[in-house]
Amino acid sequence: MDAILVVNAGSSSLKLQMFEIAPARALRRVLKGQLDGVGTAPRLRIVAADGTAMVDRSFAPTEVPDLPAALHAAEAWLRELRDITLAAVGHRVVHGGPAYDRPARVTPKILADLEALAPLAPLHQPHNLAPIRTLLARRPNLPQIACFDTAFHRGHGALADHYAIPEALYTEGVRRYGFHGLSYEYIADRLPKVAPEIAGGRVIVAHLGSGASLCALRAGRSIESTMGFTGLDGVPMGTRPGQIDPGVLLHLMTAKRMDAAVIEHFLYRDCGLKGLSGISSDMRALEASGDPRAIFAIDHFAYRVGLCTGMLAAALGGLDAFVFTAGIGENSAGVRARIAERLAWLGVHIDPAANAEGRTRISSADSAVAVFVIPTDEELMIALHTLALLAGAPPASTPNQRDET
Repeated sequence: MDAILVVNAGSSSLKLQMFEIAPARALRRVLKGQLDGVGTAPRLRIVAADGTAMVDRSFAPTEVPDLPAALHAAEAWLRELRDITLAAVGHRVVHGGPAYDRPARVTPKILADLEALAPLAPLHQPHNLAPIRTLLARRPNLPQIACFDTAFHRGHGALADHYAIPEALYTEGVRRYGFHGLSYEYIADRLPKVAPEIAGGRVIVAHLGSGASLCALRAGRSIESTMGFTGLDGVPMGTRPGQIDPGVLLHLMTAKRMDAAVIEHFLYRDCGLKGLSGISSDMRALEASGDPRAIFAIDHFAYRVGLCTGMLAAALGGLDAFVFTAGIGENSAGVRARIAERLAWLGVHIDPAANAEGRTRISSADSAVAVFVIPTDEELMIALHTLALLAGAPPASTPNQRDET
């Protein structure tokens, strides 16, 4: 069978999913896997679409010391699937910069352009690009499609897109991009199926995971986001602070004598839930802890999500629905309840039983705003964009035809 491989590379892990290209250009998920612990305790786990284990293998750290080696290990196993012909590889790439507002087939020139954006997404961009670089050298004729987290937001109006800085900097690319776009694009496309009554209205989607942001949708299109030039802005995250006064950074430079490299490490790795709690960047660990610092970190997170929701509701001119998605949003009833309490002034009321059970709709009957929990699927979006480019179709911001699995 012809198939599309979707790759999402992180600093120490390689996530992959494979989709069969079925008749009528439909996609069928056939497997998903992850190689964790790259360089420390590498372990490859792959399951079939029905959850059946296909491989669970550990490696010595020297066997898989980096992402190229991780890709090689995953490729070696995939080659054992004799009936699969790889038609293309789709990649999540966090930052597309000003030049890339839609998925693109990677060339050496495009790869160089994307590498130049690495300072704007140091936690993600270098790792996103490492497998692309490896495959481009090893299999130059294999189509590789880069799908950008910034692309979904590129239709923002000028008021939302600009910082209050000289226009010359905007022309150079210093602007508010927004991120988590593949996730928001998936949710925007699911809403007509899950909740057609609000899909064309004013919706705020909260992508709450280790990285977190909120997006304002009007009729399924992004009009505003809490993230901007980089993935540091907006709500607090696992290790990132979210919105912060630039004067704090000037203070760190002058009073603390911290240089750019030290400040970058501080902002991306020492702040957020980790910095507030002093315990962990993982919301699950904080919820399991009775430490007052952990409780404070969770409350602060909910408070900032509430504030940002008010901002986005103002941008929309009102609110018809609120959607939780991603790791925390999909799995933590406690965090959802805390955030809903902060949104009561907007008319948000949730049904405690529905929330505890993680139902799709968790708002109560008397809620003025519908509240949903919708699992995201960035990998499917990447596969769909990849398929569209393979077929020669112009890449749309929101593909309309898809076959869910």
